[in-house]
Amino acid sequence: MPFTHPRPPASPFTRFLKFLGVSVLAGGMAAGLALPVAGALGVGAKSAAESFNNLPDVFKTPPLSQASQIYDADGGLIATVYDRDRTVIPGEQIAPVMRKALVDIEDNRFYQHGAVDLQGVLRALNKNAASGAVSQGASTLTQQYVKNVFVEQAGSDQKAVLEAQRQTIGRKIQELRYAIELEQTLPKDQILTNYLNITFFGEQAYGIEAAAERYFSVHAKDLTLPQAALLAGLVQSPSMYDPVTNARLAKQRRDTVLNKMAQYGSITAAQARQAIAVPIRLKVSKPRQGCITAQHGEGFFCDYVHRIVLTDPAFGRTATDRRALWSRGGLQIHTTLSPKAQNALQDSVTSHAYTTDDAAAVMSLVQPGTGKIVAMGQSRDYGLGDHQTEINLNVGTKMGGGLGFPTGSTFKPIVAAAALEKGTSPGQQYPAPYSMPWPAMSDCAGNTYPENGEVHNDSQSLTGPFAMPDAMAQSVNTYFAQLEADTGLCDVSKMANALGITAQAGGTKLQVVPSLTLGSNDLTPLEMANVYATFANHGTYCTPVAISAVTKPDGGSVAVPQADCHQVMSAETADTVTTMLLGVVQDGTGKPAGLTDRDSAGKTGTTDESKQVWFAGYTPELAGAAVVSDTRSPHDLDGQSIGGNTVGQAFGGTLAGPVWRDSIEGALDGEPAGTLTTTALPGPGSSD
Repeated sequence: MPFTHPRPPASPFTRFLKFLGVSVLAGGMAAGLALPVAGALGVGAKSAAESFNNLPDVFKTPPLSQASQIYDADGGLIATVYDRDRTVIPGEQIAPVMRKALVDIEDNRFYQHGAVDLQGVLRALNKNAASGAVSQGASTLTQQYVKNVFVEQAGSDQKAVLEAQRQTIGRKIQELRYAIELEQTLPKDQILTNYLNITFFGEQAYGIEAAAERYFSVHAKDLTLPQAALLAGLVQSPSMYDPVTNARLAKQRRDTVLNKMAQYGSITAAQARQAIAVPIRLKVSKPRQGCITAQHGEGFFCDYVHRIVLTDPAFGRTATDRRALWSRGGLQIHTTLSPKAQNALQDSVTSHAYTTDDAAAVMSLVQPGTGKIVAMGQSRDYGLGDHQTEINLNVGTKMGGGLGFPTGSTFKPIVAAAALEKGTSPGQQYPAPYSMPWPAMSDCAGNTYPENGEVHNDSQSLTGPFAMPDAMAQSVNTYFAQLEADTGLCDVSKMANALGITAQAGGTKLQVVPSLTLGSNDLTPLEMANVYATFANHGTYCTPVAISAVTKPDGGSVAVPQADCHQVMSAETADTVTTMLLGVVQDGTGKPAGLTDRDSAGKTGTTDESKQVWFAGYTPELAGAAVVSDTRSPHDLDGQSIGGNTVGQAFGGTLAGPVWRDSIEGALDGEPAGTLTTTALPGPGSSD
């Protein structure tokens, strides 16, 4: 007796196909609602049929993940962002030849059969029975679409994706059950359109529109016959037939599609021969997405917008809801960013500090009265390469930023505002020697800080007595130490809180200690710009906002966070601070930053050992804060090469001030000049 190899046992998929074939032949798909149980199929078939009938009736298709666009205030595109590069389009925007090519290669009887193709099942049964394995499947396009939906639902969870792709009896039962439902509820053309929008074509392209743009830089409606055939062939194995990496196999597969189209009468034999003679001609559009593609330094602002969507409850009750909104995409996100202001700011920070410098220039601009962030940037490029960073130094760590910077004397106007609100006259004088012990103080919790250590001025010649306006103009530390003590640390901290300063940039608690007045806490340019916008806005504070409107794929809108504007100090107090800060840029430490063609007010700041220098200021139209700091391992800026110049001695007015000045001048170029509201200040030597 000749030796014969035993036939390997049938795979679960083959057994299911046999079960399905017998079921179909038995005529048991009555209304597509249940599978009959042929007695000979036994317990396994009964279990399969029960599983089929126990599945939920409604097939839920998730919104397809698409690309989102982020726009500036003028409607210009800042960046396209996505988890999956896909643009969902209606059927009429897909070339008819593309629809024919896909049907002919994947399911040529798509328009003749229902959810299950009996001929295909029997053909697969015979072929698989002969081979003893699953060498040929029998899934219709409708079943394939259902499987793609399962994959889409799995998202970026690789384990869930693999489970959705498993060829098991249970999975095939699910596909069949829902394919039957779809065939009963949707026209064939819509099922095909849905399939073309959901399927993966390789090279990060999901859906036919993204695929047409990726490989040929055309829209799906403009695909030619050779192009459509190539894309249709990719569906079976996007990696194997990728024309970018394997042109030979891609052409073989394309030509197979063309021959099938001729065989089934979608094109003539002559058309097929003509198309086969055409070599593959790609015009690849490499995927460009994410904030790194922003062209004018908006990458950091773009990243900030992304984080707002992920953290603000306006975009979803839970973090999971917000993440799902971002991942689904298809959003049109309109922002407050002014391209004119952004270009001016970016030109300024990159001209005053080079990307290769150890020091970086960082700045934010906001609009008084609205809270709108109109510009945000830094001299370090957005990215992961040399001399690049993805850390947004304008904001705190919670929003993708850094640990902030000590603000130096830019904090002094906050102390002045707290004192004025408490009834202190701007004519209040103190002896203000060059050096003195810190006065005793206590915070809101009753913690006391007795006289301990010395506070001193920047120059030994800087001695009093001073009243508040001159002390502000000359940034007299010993004056503000005494003013803080008389006002009380508690009231100073409450004023800071009201102005949006509730914690340090890294998330740690605000340090309410005597050195508060000298700017010892680590804060951000965006926070300080908003503080100064409050002075410009006569004491009304507005929370900063970056997003003006969001439109969903269906045309509906998403409620976006609105600026919370409320009075935090009297208009008299704010305007008095403004009057004093006018003096800073006219005759004080901020004179190098002063504008010549419009009113401006501001304050300088220089930290210990000149590791950071600041200028924060405003006009009636814009408020901004600029800081220059060694961001790698903060060292004294003195002696460093910054922006092509060697710094002799670093001061806020001479180093950060010009960054602010050039940004504001460029942002407001050609705009009418407003007038800052001022108050009467006491004359020199007056205490009233």
